[in-house]
Amino acid sequence: MAIDWSDDILLAQLADEPALSDELGMIGDRLADAKDKPHAVLDFRSVSYINSSNIAQLLRLRKILGEGDRQLRICGVSDEVWSVLMVTGLDKVFHFAPDTMTALASIQIEGGA
Repeated sequence: MAIDWSDDILLAQLADEPALSDELGMIGDRLADAKDKPHAVLDFRSVSYINSSNIAQLLRLRKILGEGDRQLRICGVSDEVWSVLMVTGLDKVFHFAPDTMTALASIQIEGGA
């Protein structure tokens, strides 16, 4: 479920499938339609598996945010999800943090929010 952490940061605590696909789709639509795009933090604590569709949605989010010069942080990634990200090389594409507070702080420290 996506919530506004601040005026400038969207925080989403994601659930496992089938809700994950819906949540990522809704976040993508919301960000694509936003005039002033926020930074985004995706909390994967409750996600135990991602599929190719989820990966495509994450790449779409990255593109949308990148076009608006905004940051995307992924945090709380399980070992199972991390292994998929490593095998696909996406561990080098996305920015990760161990937990939500670290992800939020990293955006603020880098001058993003």
